[in-house]
Amino acid sequence: MAMDSRSSKLAVILHADVVGSTLMVQKDEHLAHERIQDTFRRFGETINNYSGHVLELRGDALLAEFERPSDAVAATLAFQNSQPDYLSTLDDDLKPKLRVGISMGEVVVADSTVTGAGVVIAQRVEQLAEVGGICITSTVRELLPKRLALDFVSLGEQQLKGFDDPVRVFKVTLKSGEPLPLPQAKSLPEAHQRKWKPAAFVAIFILSIIAGIGYWDGINDVADPPGNTSIAILPFENLSSDAEQEYFADGMTDDLITDVSKIPDLLVIARNSVFPLKGTDLSAKQVAEKLGVRYVMEGSVRRAGKQLRINVHLVDSTTEGNVWAERYNGALDDVFAMQDKITRSIVSELSLTLGSQIDTSVETTVTEAYDEYLQGQSFYLRNTPKDNAKAEPHFKRALELDPGFMRAYAALAKVYYKGIELDFSQALGIYWRKTILMAYKNLAKSKDANIADAHVVRSQMALLKHQVEVALNEADLALSLNANDVEAMKAKAKALIFSGDFEGGRELANRIMQLDPVVIAEPLYLIGLSYFAEGNYKKSRDYVERASANDSATNHYNLLLATTYGKIGMEKKANEAWLRFRKPHRGRPVWIGMVMLYFPFKENKVLKNLADGFEAAGAVERPPSRYLKLDRETRLTGSEIKSLLFGHKIKGTDAEGRFRWEQERSISGRVSHFGISTHSGFSDVEEVGESWVEGDRLCERWFHPGGDATICSLVFNNVAKGQGNYYLMTDQGPQPFQVSN
Repeated sequence: MAMDSRSSKLAVILHADVVGSTLMVQKDEHLAHERIQDTFRRFGETINNYSGHVLELRGDALLAEFERPSDAVAATLAFQNSQPDYLSTLDDDLKPKLRVGISMGEVVVADSTVTGAGVVIAQRVEQLAEVGGICITSTVRELLPKRLALDFVSLGEQQLKGFDDPVRVFKVTLKSGEPLPLPQAKSLPEAHQRKWKPAAFVAIFILSIIAGIGYWDGINDVADPPGNTSIAILPFENLSSDAEQEYFADGMTDDLITDVSKIPDLLVIARNSVFPLKGTDLSAKQVAEKLGVRYVMEGSVRRAGKQLRINVHLVDSTTEGNVWAERYNGALDDVFAMQDKITRSIVSELSLTLGSQIDTSVETTVTEAYDEYLQGQSFYLRNTPKDNAKAEPHFKRALELDPGFMRAYAALAKVYYKGIELDFSQALGIYWRKTILMAYKNLAKSKDANIADAHVVRSQMALLKHQVEVALNEADLALSLNANDVEAMKAKAKALIFSGDFEGGRELANRIMQLDPVVIAEPLYLIGLSYFAEGNYKKSRDYVERASANDSATNHYNLLLATTYGKIGMEKKANEAWLRFRKPHRGRPVWIGMVMLYFPFKENKVLKNLADGFEAAGAVERPPSRYLKLDRETRLTGSEIKSLLFGHKIKGTDAEGRFRWEQERSISGRVSHFGISTHSGFSDVEEVGESWVEGDRLCERWFHPGGDATICSLVFNNVAKGQGNYYLMTDQGPQPFQVSN
């Protein structure tokens, strides 16, 4: 930084923050933003009236400067005295309350940023203030004129974080019955006075909250959320002579983000939010402000044949200086060792603890296999049907080169699951039912490997079969391997909401937006889903509308919008959303009971509200009832499944009731199947397998020519049909059946 961009001066500094802002945002992000914005706008106007000016807005905190201590104290008293009247007009508990600290000392102005001991002391003193109160240092106390009708309560000498010598602190209040001090004549030179700019404030505030900047914590703690050190790893620059090696540099970045994410107490921004910054000329400080982090890592990769050179440097955004820089040279075969060294250097430089060791058993020692894997990953992450299909042969080739490459099996499972979830199966050239089987088989190959991605896919596939507890467990296993895994968090948030833990789901969704502040549509949708389940349809509408505005291409947002609009009487909008959802189905019938299967809530009350909303949106019903009651009340326990099925013969049909099947099961669990398959991907011929009860699930292993496959299903009472009728909930939907002997 150039010396002429830095200056220092003596100033009176006011630091204020909103008490409990994180909880407010978690309760209602949109309304909390509005309330806090309005509070800071009004406080800013008061500050300006008392000859001060707002310097910066840092997350949920405000920093202001005054020339005279009396102006700073008088402005704060005036505002805090008026705030209760404002709060009394609000009819909910989202009531922003401030605490304020005032100090006097040297501040440093550098490139429009204000730092220095005076700023840090004000922030530390503010933390000692009561809600709605003010604390000042003894220096400020001594400079206040006697004419001011103030009362002081000494809090004694306080040992403030970051300072060797204790500081005497006082609580300040207005004497009872005395009028507020009036603003004095302007004392700051005109050139130094700044007008309050609401539009600029709104932009800064929303960005800082959504990005998860959190509390500002002084010079040495800027942008680190409480209890965490935060980092963004930017896409490595490809310095190879071959531009087509870009996939290798991107793959190195992805792997490093994954490895560093495993470090406890380190908040790591997700790749979805860092890769859009690729090729920009933003400084480390600008990146840190945009993503809400303190540290930024940048690097480059040069690959020449089988030789690698990796340059990396870690920047502290508060000083814009390098914390650490290193160059690594070696053979391509050493790439994992290089990544391990970089991760350990971050741990050492930031004084962190490395938790679980990096699991190299999921990697490969075959250079060509790793290269194929990175090429496949570069296509997969583009998230289009054609690119997903292009990824498949690269992952397959990686496994041909190294059949023990566990991460490639997990990658293939992700490709096939995406074929199911996003209807990418046509581009893969595989019938959609076969994609499910392919996902199962590749997950089975990576079963004993500690791969977070594999657990995430298992969690997602469990929800397809309404197995919420399994989905939760698999998501937790993924997070135990990588605590910053955004996809695992999304899977867990969904499972929490469907299980009835709506608040837990919202908390996790807000955490996702902190880690992935650029791609926020899905967590917004999840918050909206949780509010719908609670019966707060207006909040649900607000969040799902924002999700859809952020990502209009994701069709299932229209589905939740349709039922939400329906529940609040906005029938025209409900029908428009329903028609948007139906459009990709190209005229195929879509009815209430069909779409209800996308929502595996345990409580029938929530399911009924969903169905009511869809009906109001214009969705049609289909006999015999609007939807199947697949809830906690109709679900069979493990002992009930064993008594019902083992030693008996059952007869059923597919979900449409068109094709028939039969099963005969011995007491020991040996099972023979005839007719249409109940599970995706199997041929419609006689199958032989074995079965057992695991928890409350019926598990079956089928001896299939393409490889054995184990699939577990729930069993429900079909209450619409009466006693003796049941549903087997498989990945092909609910299969109705009866016991025939």
